[in-house]
Amino acid sequence: MKVILAKTAGFCMGVQRAVDTTLKLAERKDPIATFGPLIHNPQVLEQLKEKGVTVLEEIPEKSEGIIVVRAHGIPPIQKKQLEATGAEIHDATCPRVMNVQAIIRKYKTQDYFTIIIGDKNHAEVIGLMGYAEPQVAVVSDEEDIEKLSITSPYIVVSQTTQDEVKFKQLTDKILEYHPDGKIFNTICDSTHNRQAEVREICEKVDAMIVVGGKGSANTQRLGQIAMEMKVPVFVVESKQDLDLQKINKFECVGISAGASTPTCVIDEIVCALKEIEGESC
Repeated sequence: MKVILAKTAGFCMGVQRAVDTTLKLAERKDPIATFGPLIHNPQVLEQLKEKGVTVLEEIPEKSEGIIVVRAHGIPPIQKKQLEATGAEIHDATCPRVMNVQAIIRKYKTQDYFTIIIGDKNHAEVIGLMGYAEPQVAVVSDEEDIEKLSITSPYIVVSQTTQDEVKFKQLTDKILEYHPDGKIFNTICDSTHNRQAEVREICEKVDAMIVVGGKGSANTQRLGQIAMEMKVPVFVVESKQDLDLQKINKFECVGISAGASTPTCVIDEIVCALKEIEGESC
């Protein structure tokens, strides 16, 4: 079996920065927590837990030690509430997400309405909405566009891990209904390159394996892209999820991974495929 591993598979810059920041802070041995899961990968969250990092789901009235803001970002009001707890706050928001926040903040001061193309319940989108409220809407599909009511100038931004093709289709449709909007393609370079490489690899392989957490939107999106390319797709969280009996039927298999998938998990997948052919890692 031939295996083609995507060059872009594994941690993106924002995830690496957030994990490194948190692990370094954990070395201080102070009480430390992240507000919400730092990233969407169970193996990494387990590693952080072993280092003493807990996860806050709600903001306490008072707190000690360190609280780290997750890579996806949070609404500004929640940041202020965290600061009011008395804890030492460290912001691990991805710089690419911070850029989207800054765009929204700038145009809100000019009374622009904000349209966010993204997944309604995703942590990043919830955070971005907080910078635009109350003049904000989230668009996930064309039905959402039909429901839009805009009476002022508007901007369109994107969740940083959206599909490039879907972003173009939805922004074109928005402009049909509401001309003269300002469009900002805020999909990050890492997402763009990852998606482009999956499309390229799918042209060369008989099947595709996408590795990443079940709660990772960008991992699931890579799987959707591969499905659209009409190749069999296996979206797995770890080596244990591999259906080797089915995968063994293919002569050439591609592997990509979400932006929050650690290299060690990807390596385990590659080794498992090599073992099918009797090779050692």
